[in-house]
Amino acid sequence: MLAIDLRGKVIVVTGGGTGLGRAMTETFIQCGAQVAICGRRTHVVEEAAQALGPAVRPYTCDVRSWESVDAFLSQVVKDFGRLDAVVNNAAGNFLAASERLSPKGFRAVVDIVLLGTFHVSRWAGAYWIENKLPGHILNIVTTYTETGCAFVLPSAAAKAGVQALTLSLAYEWAPYGIRANAIAPGPFPTEGAWSRLMPNGDFEKEYKKRLPTGRYGNPAELGALAAFLLSDLAPYITGAVIPIDGAERLQGAMFNYLAQVADRETLKEVFERLRQVQGEKG
Repeated sequence: MLAIDLRGKVIVVTGGGTGLGRAMTETFIQCGAQVAICGRRTHVVEEAAQALGPAVRPYTCDVRSWESVDAFLSQVVKDFGRLDAVVNNAAGNFLAASERLSPKGFRAVVDIVLLGTFHVSRWAGAYWIENKLPGHILNIVTTYTETGCAFVLPSAAAKAGVQALTLSLAYEWAPYGIRANAIAPGPFPTEGAWSRLMPNGDFEKEYKKRLPTGRYGNPAELGALAAFLLSDLAPYITGAVIPIDGAERLQGAMFNYLAQVADRETLKEVFERLRQVQGEKG
């Protein structure tokens, strides 16, 4: 039986201190990798690294800033002596009626998701090409990149851009031995994402009824897929966008169901309450 072996590899995970980023990090270190995690909140990545053990090092980085990414990845290479893969996981999302969406709110998501993915990918790709090294870019997109999705316009637009970036780089950089792939997760509840994207228990019950498998994804399942793609078991996989959603996407875009279970004015009120709660949490 083949095992996923990441020994000797150094992997960067943006947004690796919480949620799915942390879940992937846990799997990577179980497979023998060393992992550099980054986030804007220093205490979050430091606490995660302390809990996960010596194979994980924390760094403060704002992926929206090229200067911040340059300093972060330069330090990673200095600390570890190598860089084998980057996982662009850092993201932002929230529910909003698009006619009430502010330009600031739209840009907040696009800058993290699309611009941040470009910054990290651009730095890593140039480093590998200059040093004649192989590498792997793994991006986290979503199941609604091709269909669009109601009430999460910034995320849909930004993730679609990331998917196009993935496919573009997969072809352009293949001659250099650089692979670029994407994973499109469906519903994987995490504390941070669920608090912004699931209005309340009633909506969650309606949503869960739609799931063909009758269950949500287990973060360890996502971690296993990511580890496989980054391993030497998948050298010919590049330019792939792999859904992991229990076939949920086949029923339509993830958050379109909201329009089927409540009228628009009610939804706008619910979204506003969610926004206020998130604001109070900082």
